Amino acid sequence: MSKVSVLVVDDAPFIRDLVKKGLRDHFPGLRIEEAVNGRKAQQHLARQAVDLILCDWEMPEMSGIELLGWCRAQEPLKEVPFIMVTSRGDKENVVQAIQAGVSDFIGKPFSNDQLVTKVRKALSRSGKLEALLASAPQRSLASGPPNDSLAALTGGKAEVVRPAAPAAPARPAAAPAAAPAPRSAAPTQGKGQGQLRLPNVSLPCVIRALSLKEAQLVVKRGQALPQVLESAVLDLDEENEVARLNGYLHSVAALEPKPDSEWLLLLLRFVDQDPQKLDYLSRLIARGSTQRHYVPGA
Repeated sequence: MSKVSVLVVDDAPFIRDLVKKGLRDHFPGLRIEEAVNGRKAQQHLARQAVDLILCDWEMPEMSGIELLGWCRAQEPLKEVPFIMVTSRGDKENVVQAIQAGVSDFIGKPFSNDQLVTKVRKALSRSGKLEALLASAPQRSLASGPPNDSLAALTGGKAEVVRPAAPAAPARPAAAPAAAPAPRSAAPTQGKGQGQLRLPNVSLPCVIRALSLKEAQLVVKRGQALPQVLESAVLDLDEENEVARLNGYLHSVAALEPKPDSEWLLLLLRFVDQDPQKLDYLSRLIARGSTQRHYVPGA
């Protein structure tokens, strides 16, 4: 077994699985550990050394920035590469993380190429990449895996860019039947709007329905069609409250019952388990349903 190890820290199981799958596909021989929040990661690091930390920012019990500060205060962990995997890309958050000693960032949602490039760079800088290459099985790391399932899930190289097609994507999961399209509900108008960030595109969206587990979103169809199981971040800004909700696309369907529908209905399943985000969602659902911005209980 390789002596090169990485610790993946995220409270969302789906995100941890994506990261672990990508690492296994591209870095055979890498030992992968995981933790569900900063507190668990702290306990793991206190008893076992690692060569790289991939960590979410927003987590219950102990956040990623708190874990980073703790790591930099520990002599054995001061030089361990620490990559923040986060949807917090604002300047003030980036500056805060740099001041705390972060090594690099991977923005959510991430593509396969971004994950692999950042990890390779971190291991190379710390002098661990050569040892990992030497311990890898027969398949060369340089050539990459023949079947990259993480790319298919996150929309990396596997994303297919198509012209306006006569049908919705061929792999939609089971989804609630599409209601008649709200003709005036353009993504850039009205209340109940947000921004949906996918690995390679950012789309204005209108919230049709919302619950603590998922959201029904309407987006305008473009050349690059959103893909089922693609990771995504829903940015919401309501009455001076901002939230970045991590999730994945559970289904993609045409909003109107015709092949050339201009609008798509997306079902976004949330993966966050942060109590602060759940509290925000609860208040947003109550306020939105009262003001009739959207239907509660997606």
